[in-house]
Amino acid sequence: MLRTAPAWLKALLVGQLISAAGSLAWLYLTLWLVTDRGLATGAAGLVTAAYGAGAIAGNLLGGSLGDRVGLRTALAATKGIALLSCVAFPLCPTRALLPLALLAGLAGGMGRPLMSAVVASGLPTELRREAIAWSRAASNAGFVIGPPLGGLLAAHHFGWVFVIDGVTSAVLLVVVLRFVPSTGRVRVAVPHGLLGALRTDRSMRAVVVSVLCVDTTYRLLYTALPLFLVDHDAPAWLYGATVSLNGLVIVLLEPRVARRLAGLPAHRVIRVGYVLVGAGWLLLALVPTVAGALLTVLVITAGEMLYKPTATAHAADLAPPGMEGRYQSLYAAASIGGMLLSPLLGTSLYGVHPALVWPAAAALSLAGAHHLGRVPDRAVAAA
Repeated sequence: MLRTAPAWLKALLVGQLISAAGSLAWLYLTLWLVTDRGLATGAAGLVTAAYGAGAIAGNLLGGSLGDRVGLRTALAATKGIALLSCVAFPLCPTRALLPLALLAGLAGGMGRPLMSAVVASGLPTELRREAIAWSRAASNAGFVIGPPLGGLLAAHHFGWVFVIDGVTSAVLLVVVLRFVPSTGRVRVAVPHGLLGALRTDRSMRAVVVSVLCVDTTYRLLYTALPLFLVDHDAPAWLYGATVSLNGLVIVLLEPRVARRLAGLPAHRVIRVGYVLVGAGWLLLALVPTVAGALLTVLVITAGEMLYKPTATAHAADLAPPGMEGRYQSLYAAASIGGMLLSPLLGTSLYGVHPALVWPAAAALSLAGAHHLGRVPDRAVAAA
């Protein structure tokens, strides 16, 4: 697909890769606040939490803004605000750090559903899964490159972290303005807006509920799994290697997998992905070793490659005209919900009885697959 993809999509993928590689400022925010700005750790945590709260709100609100003013316009606006926030952050007084972090998180969070909506709505139905997979691969490639680069820059001078983040954000903004086709506002013909649509859309409700379940278990990779590795005397670098392994496999394989499976029903592909996530955690329950953890990461990554791009594209397929952005925000909200629940539930259970975490995660993943399977897959005509 990539060779025959429209020029705007190719440009956008390059912009995403560059922007993701340069998305360093917020990754190192707490460290910068403590070492360069001299904030106490508690105060630094509040500022960082404000960024996270803004990101959650942005994921929920971004799609609605896009549906009202146009997806391209909204995406460009959020990228512009993120750019200005990044430039202003190292220059602003201490008392302004918290509200500015909230604004930056809001803009960054809004960009996620808007980017997915722009990619998916700009292509025919049969190409959406692969396009979403390429978009995720571009971002993951940037994230593999970025953190080590940020570490080197931070060791030299933290100011460079903000400069690189601002420049790469500007590149993506220019790409959006120059290459992405303009999309105007489409009037919604669904009574009572989003809630009215969801009341009659069992398929989307099932996707949202099941993704919330499975993303909660998937994100144990970043919460409970590192605790497991520490408890098993794994070297500190090994956890970073597992995260890089996850990103590398996605970059190399996810678009190809999406292309091969594009003709299969969406619910079937998503459910198999859910089952693989559950199988990964069951594997760790049966083989609770460092080697078992590495195999678990590979199995869960395989499941991620199936369910994440397919579910994202399926949300676009299901969206009524004029609600593409809001349906992407629904999907993003379910994923963000998993990001919140995973550290709350997973690490708490790990503290009580570590061996219970993995079978519980497997059971929740399989419950998500069962729930989705109870709802007939709504066929969507090709655009």
